[in-house]
Amino acid sequence: MVRLSLIALLLSGTATLAAPQHGQQHPQPAPASVAPAAAAPVAALPRKLQLRSEVNLPRDLVTFGDLIPGLSGETAATAAFRAPGLGETGTIQVARIIEAARAAGIIRETSDFDSQGFAQVVVTRAARRITAADIEIAVKIGLQERFGIDARIFALAIDGGAPAVAVEPELTGDVGVLDLSFDARSRRLQARLAVPGSMAMRLKPLRISGQLVETMEVVVPKRLISRGETLGKDDVIVERRPRDGQGGEIISDARAAVDKVARRALLAGVPLRGSDVQREEIVGKGDLVTIVYEAPGLMITLRGKANEAGAMGDVVSVTNPQSKRVLQGKVSGPGRVSVQPSLNGRIASAQ
Repeated sequence: MVRLSLIALLLSGTATLAAPQHGQQHPQPAPASVAPAAAAPVAALPRKLQLRSEVNLPRDLVTFGDLIPGLSGETAATAAFRAPGLGETGTIQVARIIEAARAAGIIRETSDFDSQGFAQVVVTRAARRITAADIEIAVKIGLQERFGIDARIFALAIDGGAPAVAVEPELTGDVGVLDLSFDARSRRLQARLAVPGSMAMRLKPLRISGQLVETMEVVVPKRLISRGETLGKDDVIVERRPRDGQGGEIISDARAAVDKVARRALLAGVPLRGSDVQREEIVGKGDLVTIVYEAPGLMITLRGKANEAGAMGDVVSVTNPQSKRVLQGKVSGPGRVSVQPSLNGRIASAQ
């Protein structure tokens, strides 16, 4: 966390904001004047003042009202410290808050404060985060409007990764493209983007460079799938990923993964390959099974032994342990193999 600097409160009644301490990440803020503290009605204040341990605020200034509950009027509105940058968190030492409050005329003695045992106040500046998806959507809309390019099958690879961008929390408008250049042959682009009404982006414009890369649909697990676990429809999701390096075994249709069994542990977010899953085996190799022979007007059942494992619908070989005859049948249920006349001729030959 970033330590916040104390305002240098002038005894003349005008306060200015001090620069951050040396070595901190925030750029040095310009001094800002605040309302005179001489008007604070000290007599109306509680006998013992307490501090909030945490403060969340949308402004660039921390007032005494933000720090001390129970204050009102001009006293509460008096600026005390510079807030962290948008989306950032900092701390203010309690000793410096007490010093600032005494200099502003809010308290007379240190004993007027009840610090409640904590040494600093944590201050967080609210912000709206601009994500990589926000940037990609804006660029694709810009490509469609300015160059007539349908970029839905492409992903935007931003040079150096998506930048961390925060804007004022009250702004709800979409990210828009101000300037855009595009080379159709190399698919390289450069763009300048902004959120309407953002002073932060006006002072520090968002500029990116990158490339469009062709994508394909892939099926990925939403969570860790253990070996032998059956995948349900809520366990996977279809996403678009860069086509390069995916290989030919990638599963692109969720139906090819649902109700299949994981042959190994499957990591969340890693595209599934055909070799990662298999149909659930309901007949195991060496299992005793019920062999069912069905013909018009006739059904005969006998016990047999499966010579190979199979899932529903698989054709497997089974052995009649009495005659030692080997039959071919289709797995029709757990521990059940159905034999058709077309596969084995007359059932009498197997007995």
